[in-house]
Amino acid sequence: MKFEELITQRYSVRAYKSDPVEEEKLQQVLEAARMAPTAANRQAFQIIVIKTKGREDELSKIYNRKWFTQAPLILCGVGIPDKGWVRYDGANYTQFDIAIVMDHLILEATNLGLGTCWIAAFNPEAAREVLGLPEGVEPVIFTPLGYPADQPKEKDRKPLDDLVRYERW
Repeated sequence: MKFEELITQRYSVRAYKSDPVEEEKLQQVLEAARMAPTAANRQAFQIIVIKTKGREDELSKIYNRKWFTQAPLILCGVGIPDKGWVRYDGANYTQFDIAIVMDHLILEATNLGLGTCWIAAFNPEAAREVLGLPEGVEPVIFTPLGYPADQPKEKDRKPLDDLVRYERW
């Protein structure tokens, strides 16, 4: 699929079939994440692959929407800030890195016919508990991963002139 088609076809899937995700496709999605650029190539992240079957109640503590656990898998991008690159003014780039990593992962999933939904409005305490995250490891983003059972809606985006400035503010 051409990149222009890919970024147009990607949408936030909020209904999933129970069909399993083939291991080969999962590995392709994870490889796309691995290949994402990170600040100073620190790669201060991990992807946690979670099977949903039989864990629906437990996982709903993280994000309480029925469709969150409909997909056979949920992926969580976690950061390790102590290993991330820090700019001279103290800004830690770990969360930015995970955003890039997850974007690569989500686009590859779309390329393979899989659906995802970027979830940041989760309960971080529940995520830490359910996933057994050690101190110093932060959950940043979740996405279900599975075959869509819904259809995309028309995307509402601002015109480019409202989003781009040249040279200065």
